[in-house]
Amino acid sequence: MINRFRIFQGASILLLIIYLASCARINKEDYLEGKSAIGEKAMVVSAHPEASKVGIEVLQKGGNAIDAMVAVHFALAVVYPAAGNLGGGGFMMYRQSNGNVSSLDFREKAPLAAYEEMYQDENGEIIDGLSLAGPMASGVPGSVDGMIEAHKKYGSLPLKDLIAPAYQLARKGFAITENQANNYNRYRSVFIKHNRDSTQIPLVKLKGKWEKGDVLVQKDLAATLKRIQLEGRDGFYKGKTAELLVAEMKAGNGIIELEDMEKYASKWREPIQGNYRGTKVYSMGPPSSGGIALMQLLKMSEHFPLGELGFHETKTIHLMTEMERRVYADRAKHLGDEDFWDVPKAQLLDDDYLASRVAQINPEKATDSEEVLAMNLDHQESEETTHYSIIDAEGNAVSVTTTINSGYGSKVFVTGAGFLMNNEMDDFSSKPDVPNVYGLLGGKANAIQAEKRMLSAMTPTILEKDGELFMVVGTPGGSTIITSVYQTILNVVDHQMSMSEAVTAGRVHHQWKPNFIFPEKGAFSKSTKDELEKMGHEIKERGSIGRVDAILVKPDGRLEGAGDPRGDDWAAGY
Repeated sequence: MINRFRIFQGASILLLIIYLASCARINKEDYLEGKSAIGEKAMVVSAHPEASKVGIEVLQKGGNAIDAMVAVHFALAVVYPAAGNLGGGGFMMYRQSNGNVSSLDFREKAPLAAYEEMYQDENGEIIDGLSLAGPMASGVPGSVDGMIEAHKKYGSLPLKDLIAPAYQLARKGFAITENQANNYNRYRSVFIKHNRDSTQIPLVKLKGKWEKGDVLVQKDLAATLKRIQLEGRDGFYKGKTAELLVAEMKAGNGIIELEDMEKYASKWREPIQGNYRGTKVYSMGPPSSGGIALMQLLKMSEHFPLGELGFHETKTIHLMTEMERRVYADRAKHLGDEDFWDVPKAQLLDDDYLASRVAQINPEKATDSEEVLAMNLDHQESEETTHYSIIDAEGNAVSVTTTINSGYGSKVFVTGAGFLMNNEMDDFSSKPDVPNVYGLLGGKANAIQAEKRMLSAMTPTILEKDGELFMVVGTPGGSTIITSVYQTILNVVDHQMSMSEAVTAGRVHHQWKPNFIFPEKGAFSKSTKDELEKMGHEIKERGSIGRVDAILVKPDGRLEGAGDPRGDDWAAGY
């Protein structure tokens, strides 16, 4: 299959687990199949080999980056149901070859019947799990509208042709990976608990267990995709699909109505932009917190010689942590949907303000997060998201992060339509200062309101260097998305890593509260851990962080695509 893509494979790297155990740089002599590719003209990196295959074939047929995006997105809805979706939403960054950059917000919206205290009981206490599972956890999905809106403005090939590969994958089936088999088996009881009829759940095997290589056929999903092929937007937001979705909501305690579906519209927004050590950075603005938080981190980082200090050295991790805790404090108080909240973007990105935050950092001692406050103003994402990066032969670039929130969203399949609904309502602040599933705090800026878009950490990002395209990057990971994108950029710009090295390198995370550094297991040495603890940091090791899919334009113009070895992610180029 790789020969069909004409992929120029790099040399091998060690398996991620070996890397994390040894804390060594990548050994370029052992490389995982599909995790890295060098392309002369174009590149697609996504969370699943089948989706990357679909995208590269669209590009080889003369499609542009937006055409490939649409095809990859619908393919992921079939082959990567943990996060690929029709029933979710996301954000797109698009850079045209002429340098024009635009961003599209196709984030879910709160239904018209939503209200601020909807997840609280009569005593004002949070009702456990109500915003996480079942029909009431879902916002109005935006993915289909987003794909169609982007295609209408920038696409070149017929929409029906771009959806056709996904339709065939759903109708004929595809061979699942070992990771997917394990996932479907693990979630079996959860799916049965939250759905009306276990015989109608495509990911539930009624007899036996899923095994690697089993073929997953999704006939109801194929029928839904066919309706979108034939009717465009109306094939999802009106007619049979919309009726099936609303019926599923009403069968539980959901509040999405046909009016919500008809009224949904994605929105073009102004990208967040800034500079970092000779590169220009474009990322997503509110209701994503990613762009502002990323630019705050990068601007603060310019005050420190991180490259000289060294990758994952004690002082580097200390400084990154101190910057992150201040950025996440600002995020909790000030960021939300700017259609409903006056987000102080200019103040949060002001150089003098960020310099004052840097001045608060003690280079030898950790700050207690209780002492870190958000900017004072006068006015009052299991981490199963997915990301894909695309560059076409003309130099157009797309960075898209999309999700149904936690793994498999609300766990509810739309009966007869075959797709999962999101549980994005949990990304609102159900109650001020009560953490969501990712431990993130929020306040009035992100309170629930009808038709409001919930705050996100998704950070699809594009970088330029000397006026030319330089990098396309993004990742899933809930609250760790921002810090994963941040570290990937540092790895390339400050630590002089290749794209493959940068994506594979161990990661660490801090989000203000809870007051811990969260490193991937084995991300740094015991001596570094001991030194950080002596500085006052508390450390809790955890599993893998993020699944970065990224592309780097090399000095000779070739493209280096890197799919994260933490998952089934796959890079394909020609």
